[in-house]
Amino acid sequence: MTSMKKMSDEELVKLYADGCNEAFGYLLLRHKDYIYTYIFSYIKNEDDSNDIFQETFIKVITSIRSSAYNEVGKFRFWVMRIAHNLIMDYMRAKASNNTVSAENEDFTLLNNKDICDWNIEDFIIEDQTQRELLSLVNELPESQRQIVHLRFYENKSFKEISDHLGCSINTSLGRMRYAILNMRKMAKEKNYLN
Repeated sequence: MTSMKKMSDEELVKLYADGCNEAFGYLLLRHKDYIYTYIFSYIKNEDDSNDIFQETFIKVITSIRSSAYNEVGKFRFWVMRIAHNLIMDYMRAKASNNTVSAENEDFTLLNNKDICDWNIEDFIIEDQTQRELLSLVNELPESQRQIVHLRFYENKSFKEISDHLGCSINTSLGRMRYAILNMRKMAKEKNYLN
């Protein structure tokens, strides 16, 4: 039997659906960092990101076990869609908690959507910006992508990054500089910048 580590996502999903719990462990291991980073890039809060991450994979488990998964070759994107929907639900709930209703005419200022922290247009713009940014990061060479991930998604200092990667602080700074230059260049080529 082929090692599960070498199996495709679809093979692992089928094995898991057939009752092999170990197969799901490999799926989770393969995609957890990417999915968590995607969630955290929107939520910016570790506890809430962990909650959404767990809820995402509970939905994944439920769907696979009930034979609702049938997207051959697109497992990661299917999981990301689930995560994205949960992120949007979270943001809508958070935004609705920021609105105040006032019956008294003296407080009509409180009903003005322009002074609320976020509205749906802000979420859409933020969503598009995050997707564009993530696509740029994913196109970077591995050494630069690691630096960006550690610095901006894990909030590590350059000292922590250099210790983690086993390189000097100057090397880490240099890779970050090239990553930013490369991302700017790609953003211009893709017309992400106005």
